[in-house]
Amino acid sequence: MLANEMPQNESTNQVTDFLPIQGTFYVEFLVGNAKQAALYYHYVFGFDIIGYRGPETGHRASASYLLGQNKLRFILTSPLKPDTPIAKHVYQHGDGVKDIALWVEDAAESFRQTVQRGAKPVREPEVLQDEEGEVVIASIATYGDTIHTFVQNNRYQGFFMPGFRKWENRALTSKPVGLQYIDHMVGNVALGEMNQYVDFYAQVMGFKQLVSFDDKDISTKYTALMSKVMSNGNGRIKFPINEPAQGLKKSQIDEYLEFYQGPGVQHLALATHDIIETVTQLKNNGLEFLYVPETYYNDLKERVGEIDEPVEALKKLGILVDRDEEGYLLQIFSKPVQDRPTVFYEIIERKGARSFGKGNFKALFEAIEREQALRGNL
Repeated sequence: MLANEMPQNESTNQVTDFLPIQGTFYVEFLVGNAKQAALYYHYVFGFDIIGYRGPETGHRASASYLLGQNKLRFILTSPLKPDTPIAKHVYQHGDGVKDIALWVEDAAESFRQTVQRGAKPVREPEVLQDEEGEVVIASIATYGDTIHTFVQNNRYQGFFMPGFRKWENRALTSKPVGLQYIDHMVGNVALGEMNQYVDFYAQVMGFKQLVSFDDKDISTKYTALMSKVMSNGNGRIKFPINEPAQGLKKSQIDEYLEFYQGPGVQHLALATHDIIETVTQLKNNGLEFLYVPETYYNDLKERVGEIDEPVEALKKLGILVDRDEEGYLLQIFSKPVQDRPTVFYEIIERKGARSFGKGNFKALFEAIEREQALRGNL
């Protein structure tokens, strides 16, 4: 993968950043059936299936499909044998994110620096080679069974990375929906663990805390949660960390932890340059979104000021709007994309805003509670 394929959201002086991260290299999901999941992401989310790794390429125990859309790269991996770590992960957690891979200049040094600061090593630095060059990878643990893999590819000229080959199926036509890159990725952890992982990202990986929300910010009549947002030195990587707070009923975080069987990635926020067009296509493709009552839009302009988008179009699609001192953002949240009420997606378009939609928290969480109630989990 070439450097110009990676997200270039912001830039800053990295001289004092001991762990300079260029972007998200890929996100790997472990799933029950990677081939079928790849087709779901193709037809619903508009991803192209561009690569494959499996028995035919020397990987005997698993099969992986590489998906691409603009700067996004997802890997969907399934076990081929029942007694493997991948199979056990899918059995315990269902479909979910295993690996948030980070694109770095020196994978071995990134591994050394983070382990020296307290990270749990998962995979020692390893060189993957083929006739097109080499890629260096190394992995550390984060919350739950999730890992970060450092990927260094500056000496590789081939397709993606060794072990993958290009995937071609002329029957599948390209139908992107305008998704551009990962804006942020949210992790759910157990009660009392949020600060532990905030400290992990600060001390082990050199991240800074951008903002925090407590149960007064994120609450409804029944449930509440707390969240802190961590960001790396150049601002390209943003990881909000959530934990449940005391409430009258079971919160969305409690439900996630119960069905995922532990901490993990709750949702991925995918950026678009035209949220109305993207959401229209996603809905036409069958993606279900949370319902927002029409009353939300009655005083929208009084709450957020003038916006470029017609309110009626936002109302029809259920898109939320929030403003901060630098601009405004538009966002919408899908229902879970698997049968377990775990991983879901946020679609976001930023018009200058750097925040995370604090003004929409109440409407969003009430929508989530309605879905929890239908499942009998509120």
